[in-house]
Amino acid sequence: MKIITLHTPVDINELHSLLQQKLNPLFHERRKGDSDINFTIERKGDAIEIYGPEIYEGFLFSLTLNGAELWITRSEHYVDDVNSLTIESILNDLFKDIAGDHGTDLVQEG
Repeated sequence: MKIITLHTPVDINELHSLLQQKLNPLFHERRKGDSDINFTIERKGDAIEIYGPEIYEGFLFSLTLNGAELWITRSEHYVDDVNSLTIESILNDLFKDIAGDHGTDLVQEG
């Protein structure tokens, strides 16, 4: 699990909406047409889960807000998968954008 601190308050609904709007377009842009996968972003209680139902079993990422911390769980089955790595890069960039001038801090990764 990776834990980052967001120094700007974030609402789970806003994060869900942002991911629904930006994740797939950014993924296709970064993969430069090399992949036609569309990811599903679902709200599950206090978590947001990202799926690639066309080719993956289960979630690729699960995101949970815990106060000022964002807990990111990555499926252990797809750690070295190029699509998963691309999604992680996009998430990191989006979290930096959300945090604005306040930035983010990596609390734990493992």
